Amino acid sequence: MTLAAQIGRIEERTPPHRDRAIDGLRALALLAVPAGHWLVGGFTVDTQGALHNASPLSALGFLAPASWVLQMLGVFFLVGGYASALSYRRRTGSAGEWLRDRMARLGRPVLGVTAVWAVLIALGRVRGVPEDTLRTAATLVVQPLWFVGVYAVVTALTPWCVRMARAVGGWAALPLLASVAVVDFLRYGPPGPDMPGWLSLLNVLPGWLFAYQLGVAWAERRLGRRAAWALLVGGGLLFAVLLALFHYPASMVGVPGEARTNSHPPSLLVLALAAVQSGAAVLLHDRIGALLRRPALWAPVAVVNLSAMTVLCWHQTAMLAAAVPASLTVGAVPGLTTAPDTVGWLVVRLAWLPLFAGLLVLTTRYARRFEAPWTGATRSRRAAAGVLAAGFAVFALGLA
Repeated sequence: MTLAAQIGRIEERTPPHRDRAIDGLRALALLAVPAGHWLVGGFTVDTQGALHNASPLSALGFLAPASWVLQMLGVFFLVGGYASALSYRRRTGSAGEWLRDRMARLGRPVLGVTAVWAVLIALGRVRGVPEDTLRTAATLVVQPLWFVGVYAVVTALTPWCVRMARAVGGWAALPLLASVAVVDFLRYGPPGPDMPGWLSLLNVLPGWLFAYQLGVAWAERRLGRRAAWALLVGGGLLFAVLLALFHYPASMVGVPGEARTNSHPPSLLVLALAAVQSGAAVLLHDRIGALLRRPALWAPVAVVNLSAMTVLCWHQTAMLAAAVPASLTVGAVPGLTTAPDTVGWLVVRLAWLPLFAGLLVLTTRYARRFEAPWTGATRSRRAAAGVLAAGFAVFALGLA
């Protein structure tokens, strides 16, 4: 089938009521995840040939503003809340049935990637792959999966989010913002030295629920253009103040060796950026929708959305598929397994991105089966997948 025929087929199968702008925003936010991880996911190889994680942000601080563009989880949670609210409204069964279906759709790909990696870890040990390389790989595979767990929790809160949105509209997100601000003050203000370390964990749920709640309000038609402008301008001002006056780290992702981080758990700066992104998304919705009426632009967006969880769960595997064999056979390969501490490394790493993307496409062709319902899997196969996934989790947590 020719490319033009494939594009035409996708166009014909797209329902007329499909909100293409929401899918476009989701695809944009989703593709920013592998792009960001591939750019800041550097490696080094030690004298024993073992692969170790390294970040170019430690030496190339000027890359920090790039994280303002590539960290688009605010958009992802926004459209997630929007889509979940619409799905919840249109459900045919009970709220419990709706939630079980959503959890299964999130859980199957995670179970699949962890089960496969349990086998790969075992094979690597048999083949003599250095233990540090295996742990580096496990760390990178687990890295994006935290998002799935958080997303599952906020999805479970959808009925509550809908009730709040119907009651007070977009204002329902304000207490979440205030909660994160209070925790940040306790962590980084005068009380900081006397505060327990676990206090930061209080930001995890409200920090990521903020944009999700905005998305629910948007779906309930309680978040219009005026509110979107307020989010865009207010979020931008807050972002600038936090950077200039309160000295928040410029990078939206963690930098090795730095005492403070914006992303794990989310700081107030992350919510300020999410507010900017959410406001821009609402304001640009109609323009994006009109642009995606063009079949040639819509087709790749539709394909990415069909493989959303696969891309999220397997994009680190694509990079490892290039880096691990290189570390075992060649050792130091410029831009791939050499220290990410020069501009030259960055230039060469950009040249590696098409290969990573190609490996992800190949992986997706086979891994997408984990997203579909496991109707043909026997109970014993499902149990085996669960055991393998649990074994991988134990290894990744360093308990094996």
